Amino acid sequence: MWFISISVLLLLSSILPYLPLTHWFYRLFEFGKIQILILQIVVFILSFILIKESAIAIRILQLLTFISIVFHISTLYKYTSLYRTVQKNHTDIPSEMITVLSANIFQENKEYEAFIALITKYNPDIFLTMESDEHWEKALSVLDKNYKYNVKVALSNTYGMHLYSKLKITKHTVHYFVADDLPSIEAKIETPDNFEFTFFAVHPPPPSPSEEENSKERDGELLSIAKKIKQNADTCVVVGDFNNVAWAKSSILFRKTSETLDGRIGRGFISSFHTKYWFLRFPIDLMFHTPDVFIEELKTLEHFGSDHFPIFTKFFINKKTSKQQHLTESLEQGEHQVVEEIISEGINEKSDNRN
Repeated sequence: MWFISISVLLLLSSILPYLPLTHWFYRLFEFGKIQILILQIVVFILSFILIKESAIAIRILQLLTFISIVFHISTLYKYTSLYRTVQKNHTDIPSEMITVLSANIFQENKEYEAFIALITKYNPDIFLTMESDEHWEKALSVLDKNYKYNVKVALSNTYGMHLYSKLKITKHTVHYFVADDLPSIEAKIETPDNFEFTFFAVHPPPPSPSEEENSKERDGELLSIAKKIKQNADTCVVVGDFNNVAWAKSSILFRKTSETLDGRIGRGFISSFHTKYWFLRFPIDLMFHTPDVFIEELKTLEHFGSDHFPIFTKFFINKKTSKQQHLTESLEQGEHQVVEEIISEGINEKSDNRN
């Protein structure tokens, strides 16, 4: 019967991400939690409309499907605009607004002018490109005059990264935490009104049939950055293509290790990939920040030729308030060892796909 087959498949899809396995097949279902929830709701409703018999197997599957729906909703609810977040605090002399545009430009994309027009239109204080190679670096050189502070890491392996800033970059480091061809950028930035913050740009490799066989490098990279943020003990903003969703175990460990907040909570899923397939669209371009950063706006922007939508955020810094501090979480007993093991596995993993 159709209901039995589909409901069993959806139940398995709901359970598989929670198995302690790193192969891309199991990680894939973490990305599709929203889609799985929608399908389960549709199947659950149709089962009462179309199925007249009351066999015990049907009732058990309906119950299990309902439990799964409730679990998915309880996980995803905080990433909707219905979830109540902390009210913005403009007291105690906050910083001026800071705007950031982050975009995985898709290395094969040649719509240089469309992206430059996007930057011109939104005029962010900082913008970050990922998958940018030497061709993109050359094309973006027309923006050097307006963005005189920059960090350029041009690579042809789809992991190039370029950071451009109107705000002063006082120092920066390009890290290679798990592999010598996977960069991340750490930049100390100073605002005109004398606020300082550390900007982290990330883009780890995804577990997928066409990329990496497992999630070890991705998770090791993200948790290495999380440790660095925790050690930094400063105002921090982290953006980039995480190739991960916020509710995944490794993302939760990232948030707890770094003791940062997820910028999406209370603002919507803000799905950024894939631009062509509306039903298979996932929120993998993420933003995390320390509690002294208050987000005014976080959204996707229009398509410019990439397979990702760009992410735009507007925020301010308020160091004198601890109003959001209680929202952070720390690692629990035993999780420190788990984090170290994941980082070690990421460093020891060798990729055969990058060149």
